[in-house]
Amino acid sequence: DAVTAKLSRNTAAIIAVHLYGHPCDMDPLMNICRANGLKLIEDCAQAHGAEYKGRRIGGIGDIAAFSFYPGKNLGAYGDAGAITTQDEELALRARKIANHGRIAKYDHEFEGRNSRMDGLQAAILNVKLSRLEEWTARRIQVADYYLQHLAGISGLILPERKAWARQVYHLFVIRTQRRDALKAFLAEQGIETGIHYPIALPKLAAYAYLGAPDAGAFYNQTDSMLLSLPIGEHIADEQAGRVVAAIREFFGQETP
Repeated sequence: DAVTAKLSRNTAAIIAVHLYGHPCDMDPLMNICRANGLKLIEDCAQAHGAEYKGRRIGGIGDIAAFSFYPGKNLGAYGDAGAITTQDEELALRARKIANHGRIAKYDHEFEGRNSRMDGLQAAILNVKLSRLEEWTARRIQVADYYLQHLAGISGLILPERKAWARQVYHLFVIRTQRRDALKAFLAEQGIETGIHYPIALPKLAAYAYLGAPDAGAFYNQTDSMLLSLPIGEHIADEQAGRVVAAIREFFGQETP
């Protein structure tokens, strides 16, 4: 209902952002798009290998974008990304845009841009791709440990994982009214945390012209509560245990 209420005659597409590695509920969005003749775009920048009802994200909507920035679950050595689609016309259009609008050597249909992935990035990604499932499984293990050992702490809200989702945990984001104090306490214990994201899109000057003051209503209620815990294939059991012990100590909970 919230999405439908935002539609106007200017709406051309809906963007489903698989934030933090958790897939969006795609069926309702697909139904809205079909009913209104809209395109469905997937933002898969944080969700490599995530699944919605057994289907890999990136192949559900009309077109999808992946980021291979070094900090992603599947990261290159530098900037890189990819577009996926099952629409041949969209694929051809994307290839042209990425290569200066070129359809053949010295023949440019339109201006386009240079968005070609260089060979070095592709070679690194090709090697790392073979380990993505292994790394994803480890991320899920660490997240499961957090979910199990931080459950039931008053004043701490853990991320929800829907039954239909394979969440790949690009980030493990908790919520607490005591966010800043907890962040400082963990830093004293040598545990680094992050805030994703300190400024919501509607608050950025770049998007002020859109005039959507209510676009970030939910975020405005939670932005001072969000804290990202250490997560990744590199996190050892002992390190995850230290994070849990420190958080439980902060909230006055004994570590089981």
